[in-house]
Amino acid sequence: MLMKSPQSMNDDAPHDEGTPVSVKIRERLQAARRRFHSNDNIADFIQPGELEALLDEVTEKMQGVLDSMVIDTANDHNTEDTARRVAKMYLKEVFAGRYVKGPSITEFPNAEHLNELMIVGPITVRSACSHHFCPVIGKIWIGVMPNEHTNVIGLSKYARLAEWIMGRPQIQEEAVVQLADLIQEKTQPDGLAIVMEASHYCMAWRGVKDMDSKMINSVMRGVFLKDSNLRREFLSLIPRGK
Repeated sequence: MLMKSPQSMNDDAPHDEGTPVSVKIRERLQAARRRFHSNDNIADFIQPGELEALLDEVTEKMQGVLDSMVIDTANDHNTEDTARRVAKMYLKEVFAGRYVKGPSITEFPNAEHLNELMIVGPITVRSACSHHFCPVIGKIWIGVMPNEHTNVIGLSKYARLAEWIMGRPQIQEEAVVQLADLIQEKTQPDGLAIVMEASHYCMAWRGVKDMDSKMINSVMRGVFLKDSNLRREFLSLIPRGK
């Protein structure tokens, strides 16, 4: 007789039927001792059908927020479906990088032994700050110094990886490091350089309301860190501010 695992028995237990899906996902993460910060991907802990159930749960909670803000969604035609729209926007669009697995990336061997600097960009990226959930809109440039063992991926795949990482509540400094770690893992180059320039609407839309300030940061790995001439060449070739 086939025995069920403790996890599957838990999921099928009658008392589990009234448990919010967010609690189930959280318990799986905690049991696996996995972090679930705002910029972490938790797709491995979401079972089939649960994302739709989570959408229903977030809709209900968002309706509570609107009620507490004293917005008459029952009679205001502009906001009667806002709770659902916002929930869908967060789970399936702007923060989808938390809830879906990473994009499928086909890697090819470096058959021609390419070893010259390659730059991809500017890639337009969209995220939201984890402090206020205000938009972060910017551009990324990626520099790769391959070697004969480097895996080659298509140019569009860099944009897909960036979109997946940025599709979470982020702070820019951590987002760039996460993207660098992912590209490093996928391609194994001799050197990797990333520069990001972005406008933060938590500064432009609220607070000091400065529309012109931008944040620029970079990550340098391998030969870009060791070779100042290569680093200078990369930085001189990216057309920032244009």
